[in-house]
Amino acid sequence: MRIFTSRSGAALCAGLLVAALAAACNSSKPVKAAGLKDDRKPAPDFALKDSDGKTVRLSDYRGKVVMVNFWATWCGPCKIEIPWFMDFQRKNRDKGFAIIGISMDDDGWDAVKPFVNELGINYRIVLGNDSVTQAYGGVEALPTTFLIDREGKIAAVHVGLAAKSDFEDGIDQLLADHSGGSGRPGVPALLIRPR
Repeated sequence: MRIFTSRSGAALCAGLLVAALAAACNSSKPVKAAGLKDDRKPAPDFALKDSDGKTVRLSDYRGKVVMVNFWATWCGPCKIEIPWFMDFQRKNRDKGFAIIGISMDDDGWDAVKPFVNELGINYRIVLGNDSVTQAYGGVEALPTTFLIDREGKIAAVHVGLAAKSDFEDGIDQLLADHSGGSGRPGVPALLIRPR
């Protein structure tokens, strides 16, 4: 075993330790790039209950840009992202944007309600289950976040903690794109009156 005596060697060891701990906490899956997908698949619909017992369906949000975030109250990276998401909701809700937080807490509303109230989360929270995680490809790490375009197709996936700017860029691009996910700007329709 080699013992590092220089400062650069110690810094290298510390850096490797931090990287190993971060990898162990998040999962073995890499964080996906912020770029939006060209080949988009439909996002699976779901019907999950909010804290009032109302059913929330993804299909009810068709025509909006939607962020679907799988999270839990015990998840450290989730706690970092939630204030960002609250800010995104505040800034973009009048532009056709919505967030649905899917809690994966085993203790259900007993854990989630106090957490939501304490933070003042301003977007819909529902309780997830195994069938919805399987529908989304087997969510293996928290947080996992899907950006869904106005046509209901998955435009981006972030596994683990991503940069705030990655989310912002994707949201801004999807809100600006009225072409239905083709990646090209939409052409306004012309109304022609019959003669």
